[in-house]
Amino acid sequence: MLNKSTLLWIIAGTIILSACGNSKKLETSMAETEKANARSNDLAAKNAELQKQVDNLTRTNQQVNTEFSKYRTDCEATSKRLRDLQAELTEIVDILDKVEKRIEEGMADFENKGVNVEYRDGFVYVSLEDELMYKARSVTVQEAGKKALANLAKVLNEYPKLQVIVLGHTDDRQSKKGSDNWTLSTERANGVVRFLRDNNVDPARLTAAGKGKYSPVADNTTEEGRAQNRRTEIILNPDMAALLEYAESKK
Repeated sequence: MLNKSTLLWIIAGTIILSACGNSKKLETSMAETEKANARSNDLAAKNAELQKQVDNLTRTNQQVNTEFSKYRTDCEATSKRLRDLQAELTEIVDILDKVEKRIEEGMADFENKGVNVEYRDGFVYVSLEDELMYKARSVTVQEAGKKALANLAKVLNEYPKLQVIVLGHTDDRQSKKGSDNWTLSTERANGVVRFLRDNNVDPARLTAAGKGKYSPVADNTTEEGRAQNRRTEIILNPDMAALLEYAESKK
């Protein structure tokens, strides 16, 4: 039978051994907890970095969407302007086609008397021969020419959007009166412009110029060629300034 002293030593040893075992478990547990905390902190840092990247991508995506929306709006506006401009150009081409036919109808009485009408390069050209319009070297429009111009003025007043350019032309023969051909062609063009103005064609639509001998359509070495070169051209064209203004107004 154990005495009391031995029993106390056995109990004390048991307590000490138990305490040592619990201390190791505690150290192990604390080490694992520290590792877990370290991993948790690492994961939190990575999560914060990922969240930052997500925020940056979100802002970038919003900016891209905003820019794309503006680009699409601008494209739609540009497409509309182009459609409007195309419609305006189509209308002008249609008007020029109608004008050519109307002038041919209005000038039917002068078909074989020195009047030629044609559509060329986007313009309508009305060419009046010298013999119909003037006496030799004169700047005064004679009666036959006035009748032709009066008929033309009626048609021009039906289409107020068209601009009217009057060009005077001569052959290369010098005037015996001493004035040069350029002056003669310019004065003739001015006379036609004044006649059209007096027949209610808006002066703002009219432009006069003289080309002299510098725009021949035939050989000046023959009488027939010189007769063709002595002419007055009336060119009908769209009001390009108004068209450009129209295009600008749609921006």
